[in-house]
Amino acid sequence: MAECPKIAVAQDEPVITPEERSKSDIEQRLGFLEDKILSWDSDQSMIWDRDPEEASKYLKAVHEVQLLTENLGGLHLDIEDREHDVLLSRAYSILQMAMARLEEEFIHLLIQYQQPVEPDRMSFRSSEEDSVDDYSFSSFDEEQVEGRIHGDSSRGSEEFVIDLVHSCAIFDLKRIAEMMFLANYDKECCQAYISLRKDALDECLSVLRMEKLSIEDVLKMDWTTLNCKIKRWNRMIKVFIRVYLVSERRLSDLIFGDLSQSVRDSCFVETSKSSILQLLNFGEAVAIGSMQPEKLFRILDMYESLADLIMDIEALFPEEYGACILLDCHEVLLRLGEYLKGTLNELKNAIRTNTSNIPLVGGGIHPLTKYVMNYIRVLVDYNEILNTLLEDQDRKNQCSPSEDGGRSSCLNSSPMSDYLKDATSILESSLETKSMLYKEDSLQYFFKMNNVCYMVCKVRDSELRIFLGDDWIREHKRKFRQHAMSYERASWNHVLSFLKDEGIWNPGSSTPSKTTLKERFQNFNLAFEEVYRVQTAWIIPDVQLREDLRISISLKVLQAYRTFMGRYSSYLDGVRQRDKYIKYYPDDLESCLLDLFEGSPKVLHYPRRR
Repeated sequence: MAECPKIAVAQDEPVITPEERSKSDIEQRLGFLEDKILSWDSDQSMIWDRDPEEASKYLKAVHEVQLLTENLGGLHLDIEDREHDVLLSRAYSILQMAMARLEEEFIHLLIQYQQPVEPDRMSFRSSEEDSVDDYSFSSFDEEQVEGRIHGDSSRGSEEFVIDLVHSCAIFDLKRIAEMMFLANYDKECCQAYISLRKDALDECLSVLRMEKLSIEDVLKMDWTTLNCKIKRWNRMIKVFIRVYLVSERRLSDLIFGDLSQSVRDSCFVETSKSSILQLLNFGEAVAIGSMQPEKLFRILDMYESLADLIMDIEALFPEEYGACILLDCHEVLLRLGEYLKGTLNELKNAIRTNTSNIPLVGGGIHPLTKYVMNYIRVLVDYNEILNTLLEDQDRKNQCSPSEDGGRSSCLNSSPMSDYLKDATSILESSLETKSMLYKEDSLQYFFKMNNVCYMVCKVRDSELRIFLGDDWIREHKRKFRQHAMSYERASWNHVLSFLKDEGIWNPGSSTPSKTTLKERFQNFNLAFEEVYRVQTAWIIPDVQLREDLRISISLKVLQAYRTFMGRYSSYLDGVRQRDKYIKYYPDDLESCLLDLFEGSPKVLHYPRRR
């Protein structure tokens, strides 16, 4: 960029208007001005690159030609009409030549003093933007959907105005524009300005790495590529509108502001229309793509970014000239909203129709449960947007205040709350179906216990609690405890049945049957060892649940075993191979029970203490 010259104002003689001249002076003066303008035109260098005083002299000469031309048409001269027309035509020709030169100078100044788009202003251009968060619903093994997907929505780094054209050139650009407007060459001036500034904004989009993509291009993209482009769009659109378009608006105001409000508005709108529509076209293309749950968070960010910018866009584009842009913004926002609502429904359908038909080894947390609970946990970060999108008109006024100011009550009865309850209910139904894949009743209950417990923990330890409420937590705690009790009965009642008194005593005898006792102890050992072998391979990921269930089982098994041993072990004293029947003591069993639910299968043949 050239160094800015010092602007000087020439102190020439004042302009003499046609009214002040005699008839013989007019043609002579036009000839003088024509020669002067031609002499400037013959020099190949730009006038505004020379001595600054030259620019002032040139503008003064052009202004006089403009005044002569303007007044000649209405001035009554004592000459033949033909001579008057020739003189007037000559004046127009000189003026047109001067205007063409001014247009060149105007363009030259805009290019010469254009400030480069500085990449360091785009603080969001980090390597992080190219990372991929692919929440693929075809793969339910994601343990966690990490936090809120979108970035900080603070506006501080996005709101500042920059000089798109160096400030030292603004005064000259204004003078040239004023001269061209006075001479009724306003269209040529505006067209030159619009053409150049459109190119500058295109360059800005290029620096921001916003490609010109057709709807077909976007629809053909794989999700990994599209995901990165949406991330970039989310960050870039804020910088583009709040920095570059605001700065572009300011430049238009600085150059044309003293001429006409309508001119500066129309110049800015025409300058920026194609670039803003390019951004909106990308949003529209995304909104007509296939509705897949893995896209939801990224497109929620798009919706939020655009919704957050609506007021900025309305302030930039006056309704008279920018109505089509504002209409397109609202239309794209509406389409994105419809896409999001459709995708939320698709999520529920995907949960409902998940067709995995292989039972999960060990009865642990199903990948579907992990995915869904972590997915909806992230959804609550977007509750304001989603409540608006999901809102049913009939429920608008149904929130009643509560002791906490109504927040908890309102959230518990909000459209978002209803959606989350539906999603978890559908998940429970799906888990019920998946539990049937297990042949053993005990493992069916065990699987449901694990998964419902996981759901409770995710709700209890996150903001999901606000939306689903403590009643939901209490109800589902009761559910997984019932599943735990059913598991215990299905697994251990058979084992404990060998420790009952019934059928041990010989009829009419005061002593138990040793044969029966041997069978009972032997069958207990076999049953316990089988449960140990199988259920050491089962897993309870939740530490507290695992500990609670071990304690509950220990209380039942150890109490029954101690009682049985206390009553009957002495009757086997002196029996050959007594240890074959009484293989375990209570301490042995207690130690064995600590191995359960670790997901590591073990086989127990001999007492651990021996």
